[in-house]
Amino acid sequence: MKQMEILSPAGNPRALVAAVRTGANAVYLGLKEFSARRNADNFDYSELKAACEYCRERDVKVYVAINTMIKETEMPAALECARRAYICGADALIVSDIGFISALREHLPQIELHASTQMTVHSPASLKALKSLGISRVVLAREMSRDEIKAFCIEAKRCEIDVEVFVHGALCMCVSGKCLLSAALGGRSGNRGLCAGPCRLEFSSSGTGRYDLSLKDLSLVPYLKELEAMGVASAKIEGRMKREEYVAAATAACRASLDGTVDAELNTALKSVFSRSGFTDGYYKNTLGADMFGIRTKDDADAQRKAFSFLHSLYRTERQSVPIEISAVVNENITEITVKDRVGTCVTVTGEKPQTAQTREIDEQSVLSLLTRLGGTPYFAESAKSRVQSGLFVSAGTLNELRRRAIEELSKKRRFFDRRADLEYHNKPSEPDKIQGQKVFTKFLSSALIPANITTDGVILPINSDFGKLPENLIKVVELPRYITDEEKLKNRLSALKNQGVYTAFCDNLEALAIAKESGFKAILSIGFNCANRESIEALKKMGADMITLSAETNMSGAKALAESANIGIFAYGRLPLMLTRNCPIKNTKTCKECKGKSALTDRLGVKFPVVCRDRYCEVLNSAPIYLADKKDDLSAFGFIILSFADETPDTAQKIINDYILGASPTAEFTRGMYYKNIP
Repeated sequence: MKQMEILSPAGNPRALVAAVRTGANAVYLGLKEFSARRNADNFDYSELKAACEYCRERDVKVYVAINTMIKETEMPAALECARRAYICGADALIVSDIGFISALREHLPQIELHASTQMTVHSPASLKALKSLGISRVVLAREMSRDEIKAFCIEAKRCEIDVEVFVHGALCMCVSGKCLLSAALGGRSGNRGLCAGPCRLEFSSSGTGRYDLSLKDLSLVPYLKELEAMGVASAKIEGRMKREEYVAAATAACRASLDGTVDAELNTALKSVFSRSGFTDGYYKNTLGADMFGIRTKDDADAQRKAFSFLHSLYRTERQSVPIEISAVVNENITEITVKDRVGTCVTVTGEKPQTAQTREIDEQSVLSLLTRLGGTPYFAESAKSRVQSGLFVSAGTLNELRRRAIEELSKKRRFFDRRADLEYHNKPSEPDKIQGQKVFTKFLSSALIPANITTDGVILPINSDFGKLPENLIKVVELPRYITDEEKLKNRLSALKNQGVYTAFCDNLEALAIAKESGFKAILSIGFNCANRESIEALKKMGADMITLSAETNMSGAKALAESANIGIFAYGRLPLMLTRNCPIKNTKTCKECKGKSALTDRLGVKFPVVCRDRYCEVLNSAPIYLADKKDDLSAFGFIILSFADETPDTAQKIINDYILGASPTAEFTRGMYYKNIP
């Protein structure tokens, strides 16, 4: 079985060197644009080329992250970024935007693609869709348990897709790819690589001074051999925003764990260099709860400084990790050294003829001793041979110089690559369909909240709702879970719902879309697909999407430019789900019985954010609903709109529906969301 890869973060060239010297098999990094860590130093193209050459010489792969949501106007620039990364030597791209992935497959098919954790892959149901997109590796959601990862690996192997798992580093409270908190509160989008980290600030479910959205850092370092046995191909370390000392500590600890060694000093340094009151393995062991939460304390910061000296020693010198064969021939005609790596790269250098020995002749053992002096290089002698004719003399200086020349020439050959990639891309204008009337879908948390004489086109209800009593003229839409933990149970439920006249599903992820289509349902896609470009629309249609809700982070002008057919809509009313969480923040201070599903988080300014408990996950909702009823001219561009109700009474819901029919101005607290902002 192939050993699991250790994949380390490189926020800058210094961190890259630290990762390679402490045992990384691969590094991942970002460029100045389109990276989910745009606040890291990141790499320009000249630095990327140098990084790829450095890593290629040392048998280390380089993965470039282009994993943000791509706006329609950005697609040409994003594709050019991918082309240049490939030419510079990137071994793969880490990607998340479905439209961008689709465009890459068409225009740069030679590039290997890894599905970012931003795609929220957490269930095997998504694998066929990922395979159809040309994905060769998937980075799993960090919220998955040991058993879920194991089951996923079995199915991924059948689809010939590698699995990558985060094993150390920061944990976001929100499932990656589903967070709107930073964008909504501060105008800095996590899905666009500029998360401001507001979840690390004070959010309290009870009283003050609590940090109920701040999780401890993840650490699965002790379980690497177990993950390898499951079939996990790559152990990923989070930390492109961290210092090189952190990268060195985490990489060295993972290398030691995978090699089956225990280093107490290293483990202490790992905890010291960065933690939030310690580490957690709660998701992996399926032991969710208050123990998973933590913040950065003064003691944590003090411990960090003390660890730096030890950590610097870990990457001060080259790591000799590349095996080579080295041999020498010394006879009356020639002095020659040959070096060869495992892939067949071979170099031979020749020096002057040896002299006749006057007092001391050179022998095979002394030649071998000089050949294997490879300190300061990334190489070690896997085998060394010498053939020496008796009666001759060659100075140690001459042999050392020949060895240095041979190694330098080998390194040049190993670093060299010549890639070319042509790219001609132009945004494809699509033929607009004339919109024949706009459909209005209303979404409720339960059927009890639906107005008695509702007049909208369709109603969206959670998976366990009773649809039988809804009026026959309504389109009945079942909302599939935003985080799927039991595919078979979900399929069985969908089969039963057909008896209640339900044939349409509201889907938030690739897993839900795949299950809906397999079950014979039409599919309306939610804002969770982060759809913000025409390529995404076309790709999702090919996957079976019937109607697509655009990203809530798309401004109105950009959204209207994409609304060229009746199957494009927007989230037009309601409290945006700012976070999708698997660990309930309310459980820090209340039991489920005490909560009764009616709790909220309060931030440091006293603003309340409702928390809704769903099927094995929670949603943190915005403090105020989006209201666009008085923007009828803008709304008329879309084939459908979604009005989402959370805590509104049936009477209030009916009034809001009427307001949207009439185009009434708001009468209560509201927000325009991000539709009239320019989120960078």
